[in-house]
Amino acid sequence: MNPQNHHGSTSTSTSAFSALAAYGWDADWADAFAPYAAEGLLPGRVVRVDRGQCDIVTADGTIRADTAFVTPHDPMRVLCTGDWAAVEPAGNPRYVRAYLPRRTAFVRSTSSKRSEGQILAANVDHAVVAVSCGADLDLGRIERFLALAWESGAQPVVVLTKADLVPDPVTRSYLVQDVETAAPGVPVLTVSAEHGDGLDTLAAVLGGGTSVLLGQSGAGKSTLANALLGTDVMDVQAVRDVDGKGRHTTTTRNLLALPGGGVLIDTPGLRGVGLWDAGSGVGQVFAEIEELAERCRFHDCAHESEPGCAVRAALEAGELPERRLESYRKLQRENQYIVAKTDARLRAEIRKEWKRKGAAGKAAMEAKRGRLR
Repeated sequence: MNPQNHHGSTSTSTSAFSALAAYGWDADWADAFAPYAAEGLLPGRVVRVDRGQCDIVTADGTIRADTAFVTPHDPMRVLCTGDWAAVEPAGNPRYVRAYLPRRTAFVRSTSSKRSEGQILAANVDHAVVAVSCGADLDLGRIERFLALAWESGAQPVVVLTKADLVPDPVTRSYLVQDVETAAPGVPVLTVSAEHGDGLDTLAAVLGGGTSVLLGQSGAGKSTLANALLGTDVMDVQAVRDVDGKGRHTTTTRNLLALPGGGVLIDTPGLRGVGLWDAGSGVGQVFAEIEELAERCRFHDCAHESEPGCAVRAALEAGELPERRLESYRKLQRENQYIVAKTDARLRAEIRKEWKRKGAAGKAAMEAKRGRLR
């Protein structure tokens, strides 16, 4: 960090570095912040954003700041939990003047019809997808979360929570195997926050970096967060034993320092997890299908009825589950639709493809009628 800041000494810079290290501050962030330090601004990490204001942890403690200067019309550029910000050293109110370029960003599409993305967390190293053992596994939803996680640049981790609800180790191992088939290359851990089982392993995975905790309502995220933090920071609401469902109590995204190292961003239960320009993330989740597709005779094979299709061959040989292929197609279509809403050239290509398929289908029907005459 530039020593010629408003304090006029390197000692304060060093103390700021030490105080923020627990929140992920490092030499690269300090270098990126140097121009703002020269202006007398303070570095800090955003721990919560709420209606035009935010809480920021700085070397002087956690402060409340106004976000009026960093509230653009583009929702992808608004201040977010996990951002590193440049904040005024004094004033009432104190303003955030800028934030540093993000290393990673976890983004989903909004429910809006305006083709907008929503940033859930910034500068994340691990994306923890919490899935309750007390509910039926929805592998398609897990694959959806993983696609967004890979696309963000973070390393995904799947955590099967409430493992105490499945006391039989054989049954539990089957659950893990099912999830592993939907999550190639992703660690799958089982945890019981109630009994403390598996917490040490998870804490070791998350230590030293920033993690975002994701999942549906009732997945046990707040209970898991409390267990990792060693204190009841997050409110927890009772969940019905019958179906494992309940209302989430986390209403904002909060960044909290873990006692064993690293920081955790807890998020509200996500009802909708729409893809947002996550083509490479989808490819990573379904890496085995992408590898098979490279062996297809035609480079633009749709894996339907084309000759020499390696994907269909694997399907027929029982090497590829039908569910995986259908999920892959579904997420590809959804992502293509989202991208096409903002990409005129891609929209034209999709329309051309629809016309081609329509003409092929019409020709096939006419040929069939000709044979029947």
